[in-house]
Amino acid sequence: MTASSDTTILIWNLKGEVLASINTNQMNNAYAAVSPCGRFVASCGFTPDVKVWEVCFGKSGDFREVTRAFELKGHTAGIYSFSFSNDSRRMATVSKDGTWKFWDTDVEYKKQQDPYLLLTGRCEVAEPCRIALSPDAHVVAISCGTTIAVFNTRRGEEEERFVGVHGQHIADLAFDTTSRYLVSCGDRAIRVFHNTPGYRAVVEEMETMLRKTTTKATRERLEQQISSAKKALAAICGRKQ
Repeated sequence: MTASSDTTILIWNLKGEVLASINTNQMNNAYAAVSPCGRFVASCGFTPDVKVWEVCFGKSGDFREVTRAFELKGHTAGIYSFSFSNDSRRMATVSKDGTWKFWDTDVEYKKQQDPYLLLTGRCEVAEPCRIALSPDAHVVAISCGTTIAVFNTRRGEEEERFVGVHGQHIADLAFDTTSRYLVSCGDRAIRVFHNTPGYRAVVEEMETMLRKTTTKATRERLEQQISSAKKALAAICGRKQ
C-alpha cells in the first residue's frame, strides 16, 4: 500500500502491479497503514475520522476487491494517526482535539455495525504526533515532539513519560510483536524502551482472572504466570521481588 498527500491510496501486489485505487475523500491523507493481519487498510487526514477498508481475496488467493469496512467517528478535529492491535480487534487514535481514543473494532461491519468507543483520554498534541497501540492492546504510546507518554487502556492513566528522547521530533513509534518493547525513531537514532506499563497491565489482568477462577488447575497456572511477570518487571526496574 502507498498513500499520497492528496486523497489517493494505491493497493499493490508483490509484482508491483496496482490492484486498486482508493479515494479517501479526506481532503488530504495525513497517515495511512495496513493492519498487522493484512486484512485492512486505513487512513486519516483533515476530517475528524479514520476510514477503514477491507482488502478481499478469493479462496485461491486472488485479489477480488476493496470494500468499505467501517469508520471511527468521535473526535472533533483532524486525526494525526491511528494504530491497530495485532488481531485488529482494537484500534487507537490521536487527534488535534487533544484526546486519544481506544476503540472496539471487533464488530459485524458487513451488517452495518459500528465500532464501540471504549475510552477517551487527554494528551499533549503537536505536529508531528504519533500513536502506537501494543499488539495485546494493553498499552498506548503517544509521541509529541521529542516526548513519549505511555498510557494503560484499562483506565486511560498515564504511567510513563520519556522526555527529550530524541534531539529532533520523533518520526514514528512501534511496539515489537511480543508487546515487551517500545521503539521510537528520529534524528538518525532508534531508541528501545521496556514496556513496563504492559507488564503491569498483564499482571493486573491475570490477578482479576485469578479472583474469578474456581478451578485449582487454572488458579495454579495463573499464580505461576503472575509470579513470572512480577519477576520480569522487578528485573527491569532493578528491584528484588
